[in-house]
Amino acid sequence: MNYRPFEIVGEDRPGRWLITCDHAANTVPDFVAGGDLGIAPEDMARHIAYDVGAAGVTRALAEALDCPAVLSNFSRLVIDPNRGEDDPTLVMQLYDGTIIPANRAATEAEVEERLERLYRPYHAAYERLASRPGTVIVAIHSFTPQLKGRPPRPWEVAVLYSHRDERFSRPLIEALRSGGTLCVGDNEPYSGHLPGDSIDRHALTPDRPNTLIEVRNDLIRNDADQQAWGRRLAPVLEAVLDAARVGGQF
Repeated sequence: MNYRPFEIVGEDRPGRWLITCDHAANTVPDFVAGGDLGIAPEDMARHIAYDVGAAGVTRALAEALDCPAVLSNFSRLVIDPNRGEDDPTLVMQLYDGTIIPANRAATEAEVEERLERLYRPYHAAYERLASRPGTVIVAIHSFTPQLKGRPPRPWEVAVLYSHRDERFSRPLIEALRSGGTLCVGDNEPYSGHLPGDSIDRHALTPDRPNTLIEVRNDLIRNDADQQAWGRRLAPVLEAVLDAARVGGQF
């Protein structure tokens, strides 16, 4: 089967949502350094290479909401689709204590090839799906419980957003907190806006309703937990959208 840099699930589903997963896979295509970035397999299995568990949550959530999803099929270490093309962290040379040898030696021509064969096709597919009338974008990510040399992160789930558009995210935070059983981060463990990132490009600039949800990856390491989180998030998202529609926001 021919390699594709992205996967689309449920393209014909009627739901208004688009679920996205920028860091779905730890794949290194063969044309990139022979398919090996020069780091240990255990590092390629860590959060530095992809968002652990996020792909499963994305698929489960899209199924629960009866809507399409688009997922990347290349490691963020190859090239990060959640960065602008001019971002200095687009191709990381060092991440959470791990040096990436193939990136330290990457030429401008090699980075351009990664853009042309991976990054740009993914974003073209993303934009095509996002451009359906009335689309609400939900980006799914995961975060590691603790970075090296840093304190533990207590949040189980976090909602990240830009100050340019808080319409959906702030009510979503309140809805997730309302049951009193979840530790919910508000733009934690980091800010939710980076100029040129996927949400900036596909949601903020064209003024599409949006939010970004991060789940702590130790909570979604197996299929059952990923399915459970998809089912848990779906009704909350629907309730927030219903309230926004009643209020005439979208």
